[in-house]
Amino acid sequence: MNSDLQSSVTFDTAISKSNAAGRWHLITLGLILALLGGVFVGLMARSFLRAREMRTWPEVACVVLTSEVEERKIDENSAAEFRQDLSFGYEWRGVAYTGDHLTLRGSPWSSSRATVDERVAMYPVGKQTTCRVDPRQPNFALLKPDSLAPGYSIWFPALFVVGGLGIAFRAAVFGLHR
Repeated sequence: MNSDLQSSVTFDTAISKSNAAGRWHLITLGLILALLGGVFVGLMARSFLRAREMRTWPEVACVVLTSEVEERKIDENSAAEFRQDLSFGYEWRGVAYTGDHLTLRGSPWSSSRATVDERVAMYPVGKQTTCRVDPRQPNFALLKPDSLAPGYSIWFPALFVVGGLGIAFRAAVFGLHR
């Protein structure tokens, strides 16, 4: 009978250690999920707030000065890439400036010549349009503000934050019993 009691205690101790290890594993997994979700929530929030701020920048009249296709090859074995080489003139508080940013990141490179040709056709030389001027840096202007889409999609990585914290909380408080 003594050996039965001893094996029962040993078995219970093994189960207890297994439960503790599993619990720590779930807590770690939950916190990692929450951390990764939090990183993406932060990045998307920053993009949304920056795009929203751009929409508050004053719009001023501008004229397209240059608009042509620029081509590059990284090496002789790679395919050609294309982008719109663009510049526009505008005036801010009586001072003339020249801008070259279609978007915040400039003009993107593309492997499709047709896509870039379409962009060039949208902004031909001499076109009168409007641009947004950063009032803190009037020498920086752009034609198209960033999209607000990250703000509308932020709920998805937020699910990982909530789910990860839920997993960690449940493992920490209730353990693996049930």
